[in-house]
Amino acid sequence: MTSPITDQDIYFFREGTHQRLWEVLGAHLTPEGCHFAVWAPNARDVSVVGDWNGWDGNTHRMQPRGESGVWELFVPGVKETAHYKFELHDQLGHLLVKSDPMAFFSQHGSATASLTFDLSRYRWSDGEWIQRRAQNDLYHTPMSIYEVHPGSWKRNMNDGGRWLSYRELADELIPYVKCLGFTHIELMGIAEHPFDGSWGYQVTGYYAPTSRFGNPDDFREFVDRCHQSGIGVILDWVPGHFPKDAHGLAKFDGSALYEHADPRQGEHMDWGTLIFNYDRTEVKNFLVANALYWLDQFHIDGLRVDAVASMLYLDYSRKAGEWVPNHLDGRENLGAIAFMRELNSVCYANHPGTTIIAEESTAWGGVSRPVSTGGLGFGFKWNMGWMNDSLHFMAEDPVHRKYHHGQATFSMIYAYDENFILVLSHDEVVHGKGSLINKMPGDRWQKFANLRMFLAWMWMHPGKKLLFMGGEFGQWHEWKHDASLDWHLFLGEEHSGLQRLVKDLNHLYTGRKALHARDHEAGGFFWLDANDAENSIFAFARCSPDGDKVYVLVNATPVPRKDYRVGVASAGSYRELLNSDAQAYAG
Repeated sequence: MTSPITDQDIYFFREGTHQRLWEVLGAHLTPEGCHFAVWAPNARDVSVVGDWNGWDGNTHRMQPRGESGVWELFVPGVKETAHYKFELHDQLGHLLVKSDPMAFFSQHGSATASLTFDLSRYRWSDGEWIQRRAQNDLYHTPMSIYEVHPGSWKRNMNDGGRWLSYRELADELIPYVKCLGFTHIELMGIAEHPFDGSWGYQVTGYYAPTSRFGNPDDFREFVDRCHQSGIGVILDWVPGHFPKDAHGLAKFDGSALYEHADPRQGEHMDWGTLIFNYDRTEVKNFLVANALYWLDQFHIDGLRVDAVASMLYLDYSRKAGEWVPNHLDGRENLGAIAFMRELNSVCYANHPGTTIIAEESTAWGGVSRPVSTGGLGFGFKWNMGWMNDSLHFMAEDPVHRKYHHGQATFSMIYAYDENFILVLSHDEVVHGKGSLINKMPGDRWQKFANLRMFLAWMWMHPGKKLLFMGGEFGQWHEWKHDASLDWHLFLGEEHSGLQRLVKDLNHLYTGRKALHARDHEAGGFFWLDANDAENSIFAFARCSPDGDKVYVLVNATPVPRKDYRVGVASAGSYRELLNSDAQAYAG
């Protein structure tokens, strides 16, 4: 059979610019069988083994494609969902058995075989959404994100506490998110990963939606149904590091292929993982094409790039002597910077209306500024500074908050340096940090009152919003990746009231242009009073280009302030839009 891989495919891959690499490498089904291709330039020989040949490496030996490092073979009779791996011998003759780096479907957990799957079958019904998305201006429209770990949002307690499938999640999660008024869902742990406790941040199957919840078409249906309900889908994406599991990318062909050979460049000591070699054209191509794959094949609306700081700095979490400077004797990872700029440029060019979001925790300048002006080109950046300052402020007893007033107002000094998303993510409710409700001081009544005030303040503050699941109803326990959220808490009225507040905040935020149309422009915000530390009160206004105005008064103590006066832009009558202590929310 003639190879479906052209010389041009090989050229672009070696150059690092093949934008549809998933159509070349991996396992591709035909009516007659399956064509397999894998990149392993330092292997002595490669075979494809599977359940159709008894996992015998002598049966189907692959052929090298010139000097490209690509091996390929057509195997007649292989059907969909056949289990397979690649068997390789390195230059010293050592045997390696590896999963397919480009597999579209894979086992999970301790079972590590790749599975053949037909990418062409699913028929989408979200054409109107995609067309509308291409015209959407994300910076001047509302974005309120509900962050979800699919394996622990809700479990089927009538069936041994098993995970919900993609289709069951569509049935239950989509109406819930729609009712609460969130505009987007951000999903953790969708790319295949072996260890549940990694939360999906140690990926072995970059091109495979995890089979924990169904097959790739089941996941497509979930995204499709989100779009038909008017909800965007963002995925967590992890191009910064990968695990050392024997079946994965580590020492794939016996050499440091995807990673750097020098552990000072190629290993995250803190995480026990390996770092991609962004300077290698084929590795860069693997990652950029992977981002395009999720946007193209699964109609994903955005990727949130994990741990960007660890990619930017060569000395990230390293002591002197544990890292290698760049050729300019600096600490910046120039290969990673070039990769990120290319990633963002290519994704936006190919999929207008989508966004790439950076989780970046340092003062690196221009993370969300255009590549053309020297920035990294991300659409948005998580505002970790706001999160840290405001959580520290909220943890103070209200009687002491006047001494920490600057933590509540400091974020406005840099609010427009980047296109920020305000985040209360999963990272803040694990590892002994306590749940959101338990970060609040005081007794039960005070905890709920504080959290209601805090969320209302967050929704009124400039910047898009992200809230991790459970925060919307006051989950008492820290998040556990292997257990359902505490949905039984709705027996308590305070929890229902808090959830009702989040719903009303979302509808207020999306319904009033003043609260979203100028999230990233200084003209959309002005202080009424930023300096009343003695009373722990701050007041500000949000406004839109068409004159819509919302005035916000935040009282960070439980002390009622009667006849408190602040100035407004013009005389007239004003009505209260929302009070976080209203009876409907306080229970």
